[in-house]
Amino acid sequence: MTGKISTTNAPHYHWGAGEDGWHLVRTPELSVIQERIGPGGTEARHYHEHASQFFYVLSGQLEIELAGAIHTLQAQEGLVIPPGVTHQVRNVSQTDAHFLVTSSPPSHGDRILA
Repeated sequence: MTGKISTTNAPHYHWGAGEDGWHLVRTPELSVIQERIGPGGTEARHYHEHASQFFYVLSGQLEIELAGAIHTLQAQEGLVIPPGVTHQVRNVSQTDAHFLVTSSPPSHGDRILA
């Protein structure tokens, strides 16, 4: 895709129990996804063998369990997830959380449930 990229023109997908994702950048070297997770939403605990990830909260609040430690991220805060480290993202707040997930290399096909 060339030109401006936003959630209005990026490829959209659903995950979990009604959560949303938009592929803003999708190349063999890099993935940038904007996601929305509603109150009570969660993903399965997992890790990636090769992908390093960076989660960055745009709005709302996100809780990330990283190797057993809980990290609560507010808007304008982020967290690096190294390859091989078990993690789980969830929204324990009462409002939607919007965040970016940057993965290098892309994490699709590199996810192992823990």
